[in-house]
Amino acid sequence: MTTNEAKTVLNKIVKQVFGQENPLSLDQFMQKFAFDIRLPQPVDDIFDGSTTWTQSTNPVRFSSLKNISNNKISNVHGLNPKKDLKNIDDVISAWNEINLMATERYQNSTNASKSDNIYNSENVYRSQDIRECKNIIFCNGINNSEYIATSQRVDGMSFCIRAEDCNFCSSCFNISFSRKLTNCFFMQNTADMQDSMFCNNISSKRFCIANMQYTEEEYNTIKKIVAEWILNN
Repeated sequence: MTTNEAKTVLNKIVKQVFGQENPLSLDQFMQKFAFDIRLPQPVDDIFDGSTTWTQSTNPVRFSSLKNISNNKISNVHGLNPKKDLKNIDDVISAWNEINLMATERYQNSTNASKSDNIYNSENVYRSQDIRECKNIIFCNGINNSEYIATSQRVDGMSFCIRAEDCNFCSSCFNISFSRKLTNCFFMQNTADMQDSMFCNNISSKRFCIANMQYTEEEYNTIKKIVAEWILNN
């Protein structure tokens, strides 16, 4: 997924969530909204020195899954010729010859880039641990979702930004530990809510702000102010 493709997807998400055009570049959006999300990091590929992307930076030697397959660190049937290992130094030396951390692990996925641990997904950019998803940007731990940005540990979601530990929500921003929300901002521990903002520990309501009831007209006026503040502050 190219940066231009990622920006196009991001613009679509922002428009759906806020009803406004996205004023931020891809990097600006990441810095503003993905500051606390664990994302793949760049490392050098041991085979050709190119940049590759990994979920874990603890190992010392890295290579993309593609390069490991192309360079075949093992010979026939995955085995190398046997060596005479006389001491622990010999063992460690033999291990180091083949000990590589595979990066950019894409399984049954298309158009993924700068990512790691991507399964059965398409259109993924700078994300990790993504399964059965489409159009994912700057995310960690997303399942069965589409058009998600700067979120982590969510399932069954669509068009959400900064969602955390949520499921079955759509068109939401900055929600956590919630389910079945639609068109909501800044919600925590809520369920079955629609068109509400800044609520906590409440369910089955609409047009609420800070756990207070408003008319639809009052709510929409305040929502516009909040959306502009989020994107331009």
